[in-house]
Amino acid sequence: MAQSEQPQIYLVSPPEIELSRFPDTLARLLDAQEVACLRLALSSHDEDTLCRAADAVREVTIARDVALVIERHILLVERLGLDGVHLTDGVRSVRKARKALGDDAIVGTYCAASRHDGMTAGEMGADYVSFGPVGDTPLGDGTTAGREIFEWWSEMIEVPVVAEGALDPGLVASLAPVTDFFAIGDEIWLADDPVAALSALLAPLQGG
Repeated sequence: MAQSEQPQIYLVSPPEIELSRFPDTLARLLDAQEVACLRLALSSHDEDTLCRAADAVREVTIARDVALVIERHILLVERLGLDGVHLTDGVRSVRKARKALGDDAIVGTYCAASRHDGMTAGEMGADYVSFGPVGDTPLGDGTTAGREIFEWWSEMIEVPVVAEGALDPGLVASLAPVTDFFAIGDEIWLADDPVAALSALLAPLQGG
């Protein structure tokens, strides 16, 4: 699938958002670029904070037919009317999430650079598997998910694959033929103009 279709864009929210500003910024982004999904990836574990953020963001995504998933919090998916959950623990919670949310919900999981975890997650019912970081970053242990993982996956596995972490235009150009989605977060939110930053990051796709 990845070879014949251009990768779709999957936005990842900042870990903290200002409800007075973020929905407007998000709306401008979604109006400027075609986006398939947004991951609400807040650092907060306060239920009220998460619920208010989800309510504000959901208004923007529903109006533009963009799927909305939340990071980690399986039990909040149905309560908040979200489309699914993004797990961060590889294969450990996939079966639990699928059982709790049913067949129609989106269940995706981050598997770092482990092909084995990715395959196992797919067998357990994950709708997509995310590998990363694909670029160099001082965070974590320094391990990156190289292009070879995505080449192998796109040839061998039908479950959609997501490339994320420290993306730049060069990596976008390199990985475009072998990934189904680019997950984009800090690459744009740390910029003064996230809309312009997203456009610059995706320039290799626009020109292709």
